[in-house]
Amino acid sequence: MTCVIVDYSSGNLHSAEKSFQRMARETGAGNVVVSADPDVVRRADRIVLPGVGAFADCRAGLIAIDGLFEAIEQSVIGEGTPFLGICVGQQLMATWGREHGQDTPGFGWIPGEVVRIAPKDPSLKIPHMGWNALHLKAAHPVLDGIAEGDHAYFVHSYHLVAENPAQVVAEVDHGGPVTAAVARDNLFGTQFHPEKSQETGLRLIANFLTWAP
Repeated sequence: MTCVIVDYSSGNLHSAEKSFQRMARETGAGNVVVSADPDVVRRADRIVLPGVGAFADCRAGLIAIDGLFEAIEQSVIGEGTPFLGICVGQQLMATWGREHGQDTPGFGWIPGEVVRIAPKDPSLKIPHMGWNALHLKAAHPVLDGIAEGDHAYFVHSYHLVAENPAQVVAEVDHGGPVTAAVARDNLFGTQFHPEKSQETGLRLIANFLTWAP
């Protein structure tokens, strides 16, 4: 089995690569490679899309690599390859990103929009940064062994508001509910960074590497 972490110059690739390689060794889940080659992505058994920064910039960086998004969509949507989006990689699964007054189309895989977090308590800072406790809204194989209240690490100002609440499988509280994870079929996305979330994150990575949707 090969898991490809997509390299489109957006994401904490070194940290993610090390965490995924560690859990691949521990689970016997095969190889983890970092690549921007559409052919490598097309042949992968699992695809991870990281992302850090602005929604529009990440989308533009991905589209700029000839054939890369097409290879991802063919594998993930056409062939059912397990997919994990991380941070902006998760947000790109939405229909629209609405950052800084700009409307940017997403993949449309999880119908919904990415909007700025609006805490009810004005003393709460944006970006939402640091550790927060997960509220699990639905059972999912990628969340196996992760308990209600386990902590994960976040750095973001926007979150994905899904049209179908059943596709939100975890939230956190930051002056109101903030989407922490979404899922449907062979798709899973985390707003938090598994590679920075210590035992919670490593458990999620191991689960993804052995997931058979």
